[in-house]
Amino acid sequence: MHIDLSHNITDGMVTYPGLPEPVIGTHLSREAAEEIYGPGITFQIGLLTLCTNTGTYIDVPFHRFADGHDLTELSLERVATVPAVCIDRVGVTTIEIEASELSGLEGHAVLVRTDHSVHFGADEYFVDHPHLSTATAEALRDANVACVGIDSLNIDATETGERPIHTTLLGAQIPIIEHLTNLASLPADGFTFTAVPPKIEGAGTFTVRAFATTT
Repeated sequence: MHIDLSHNITDGMVTYPGLPEPVIGTHLSREAAEEIYGPGITFQIGLLTLCTNTGTYIDVPFHRFADGHDLTELSLERVATVPAVCIDRVGVTTIEIEASELSGLEGHAVLVRTDHSVHFGADEYFVDHPHLSTATAEALRDANVACVGIDSLNIDATETGERPIHTTLLGAQIPIIEHLTNLASLPADGFTFTAVPPKIEGAGTFTVRAFATTT
């Protein structure tokens, strides 16, 4: 069974304050297609203007580091049908995960459930969002996990410009998936996680269709 963990992308939605909103339009309408292909033969070709940080998206090292790898060099072993766990931290703002909780999770996707995603699309989403502590990021790095996801505005606190969680994880080649949703539907373990972006040269982040697969 597949469990969808991604937000819908809609025209004009706000993922993060200050970033451009997506514009979803049409390059070829059905009416125009009939003029090309004949009566009753219609196609639609869309036209999309999209900031790479829109909806549920993945960060790879180039997002943080000029010499880090971009989306074209992302290893599918880190983000496609990866064995995964979901760690519940609902009601916690600064999230601590002990090294002992990560024992045996090398090569796993670690998803952090906060349920902050219920506020997605509302002003509350941008206030007091849950985020990881620096010690937690270091523990995840040391555990050599495959990737880390969270159902919140940012995996870092955003009161200042510092981004120690991005720095630690992306510096260790560990992709980050932000703005997940529906983590309440997941078991604690026994599932796989997938969040694959297109191969875009020179991009360090992009929208994904994230989902879990259970047996």
